[in-house]
Amino acid sequence: MPEPSRAAADPGDPPAEIPGRPAAQPPSLAEPTEVREPLPPKPDQRGPETVSPTGRATDTDPEPASQGGGYLTTAQGARLPDTDHSLKAGPRGPILLQDHHLREKITHFDHERIPERVVHARGAAAHGVFKGYGTAGHITKAAFLGKDVSTPVFVRFSTVLGSRGSADTVRDTRGFATKFYTTEGTFDLVGNNIPVFFIQDAIKFPDVIHAGKPHPDREIPQAQSAHDTFWDFVGLHTEATHHTLWNMSDRGIPRSYRMMEGFGIHTFRLVNDRDETTLVKFHWKPRLGVHSMVWEEAQLTGGIDPDFHRRDLADAIEAGAYPQWELGVQIFSDTEEQLFEDIDLLDPTNIVPEELAPVHPIGLLTLNANPVNYFAETEQVAFHPGHLVPGIDITDDPLLAGRLFSYLDTQISRLGGPNFAQLPINRTHAPVNDMLRDGMHQTAVHRGVAPYRPNSLDGGCPFLAGAGERAYIEVPREVPACRTVRQAAASFGDHFSQPRRFWLSMTPVEREHIIAAYTFELGKCYEQAVKERMLGVLARIDPVLCERVAAGLGLPVPTPPAELPAVQASPALSQLGKEWPLDGRVIGIVTDGTDGRALEGVRTVRQAALTAGLVPLVIAATGGVLDAENDPVTVQRTFATARSVEFDAVLLAGAPAGAEPASDDVDPRVLLLIAEAYRHGKPIGAWAGANPALDAAGVPATAPGVVHAASPLAVWDEITRLLAGHRVWERFPASA
Repeated sequence: MPEPSRAAADPGDPPAEIPGRPAAQPPSLAEPTEVREPLPPKPDQRGPETVSPTGRATDTDPEPASQGGGYLTTAQGARLPDTDHSLKAGPRGPILLQDHHLREKITHFDHERIPERVVHARGAAAHGVFKGYGTAGHITKAAFLGKDVSTPVFVRFSTVLGSRGSADTVRDTRGFATKFYTTEGTFDLVGNNIPVFFIQDAIKFPDVIHAGKPHPDREIPQAQSAHDTFWDFVGLHTEATHHTLWNMSDRGIPRSYRMMEGFGIHTFRLVNDRDETTLVKFHWKPRLGVHSMVWEEAQLTGGIDPDFHRRDLADAIEAGAYPQWELGVQIFSDTEEQLFEDIDLLDPTNIVPEELAPVHPIGLLTLNANPVNYFAETEQVAFHPGHLVPGIDITDDPLLAGRLFSYLDTQISRLGGPNFAQLPINRTHAPVNDMLRDGMHQTAVHRGVAPYRPNSLDGGCPFLAGAGERAYIEVPREVPACRTVRQAAASFGDHFSQPRRFWLSMTPVEREHIIAAYTFELGKCYEQAVKERMLGVLARIDPVLCERVAAGLGLPVPTPPAELPAVQASPALSQLGKEWPLDGRVIGIVTDGTDGRALEGVRTVRQAALTAGLVPLVIAATGGVLDAENDPVTVQRTFATARSVEFDAVLLAGAPAGAEPASDDVDPRVLLLIAEAYRHGKPIGAWAGANPALDAAGVPATAPGVVHAASPLAVWDEITRLLAGHRVWERFPASA
């Protein structure tokens, strides 16, 4: 037998003081700069036995199979001076195809998972239609944005970090990708529910995802950022601060895909029929408003219904409560500097506040059909930011440039070859004559003998199109004479003005949630240095944020910076303070099923909810039908299957007793339902002797958002008013 690996723990070694240390030795507070060899494995780790491909023992030392050397290199061993910046034609110029390091790094990253997506693996999707308003004609010649032009679409929502089997309601960024099947070819708007990204240059995308994914030794934690490697990276890489702050806000746990904003992230260049160019940022605005879960709800839902978001989307469409979003653009002059109010439009970690550049609506998206087959549609759909149509062009955003390479490369690997565009869900609705031939999974039967041009054997076909034939022509631009460099423009160096603007734009309730999120996430980290480093980052955003998180972690408050960025708040960044339509909201109506007067109220409220476009679910002790001999009331949920996270409001028609014979106590499952709904800020209504249930659940009858009246319709009217604001925010403590 071969000797045990040197990585195996010595039985005589003392155990670690607390299990869970992520690395072999504690990290330093500052980024290490002294060159050293890679750290050894932890004492509890060892690799596989060294055997030949045919199972023979080799007695080979396993150490040489691991990485070696103290310097970062290419896969071929060439040492690298920089891995944070793509090679550009000048600091603000386009990325160069000759950047072999960028291509090697991203190509390898794209192929790390087969066949599951490396990122955005867990998704849900729907079919729909997009109708243009005709209001964008002055800035783009894109035909699908013309007045009343209807374009079929397929939209996929997703989480970023989790695998296909992870839960929907984790704290994470969400993908919002839309495939427009236009008459001029397919246009893919591939964005997120957060308008900024972690990084400014695509060459760092493998780094941030490697940091956010489960630790490679234990493959935990799944689908979350509350661990050392993530906070180690973002604490050292402060350009991630803005995105991280959005993710720690309520935006990181949406209530529903139907109540989630979408953003194109990058600045795009539009061109009109007169060849005039404009810079824009794309926004999706949900008709139902932007709304999120509270943290306890997200945790409960992950265990009760890990498929909550995909189920909510599919159920709403099935019920006819079709989700809608307005597509809008912020418009900027296409100047040489590509700045707006001193905000760099090429930096994907920046937003432009809507108060400075309003969002102009240009069309309406409606999702009206669920997929027939998850794999054939949702799993096999292939998006690519380079799927463009005449009138929409790209900019020199260094993150976008890398995505243009990465997405195409990923689809070739994930979907088995270059013909992924021929899968039914990916097929364009415009005629194709591309001269591309053969390859794996080729399903087209091409005719002719001359897949090249110029040719005469196929009569010269296909021919080139000009501007008059609606050809896709890139906007011609001057590239200044300059040195090729691996660096970013100086304007990319401000990592804290935008996070401070976001923090100042939050209401007190939202700030409390951000503080709690940072405290939880950093509290899950093992290394003190990682926590202390992040406190130093938070101190550069706001002293209250830093002090409160430090108090929660039991750590000293770092010395604040001498001066914080002077910025103005943007009220548009807050999710609170507005009223929204009630379409598709789910109402739980609790009844004991025996009181005829209470049941009459159930019927009345249920019909009012249906008329208003809401989804009423009757909850009783057992399933079946109540009052079957008269006007039957069907039970959709039982006390055993109902949980508060499913409902936007809870109505009590009575105080149902427990299962014990002759018991006057309210059923404990109903009490749990009421207590959770109250803690989560949801409206609660009561009539027909339901006050004992409120008392037993510890819910004050005079508390904000607790409505009780003799008339069920009076209760209903007040509940719908409260639902328009999503939650009863007055119940939440707000001291920040």
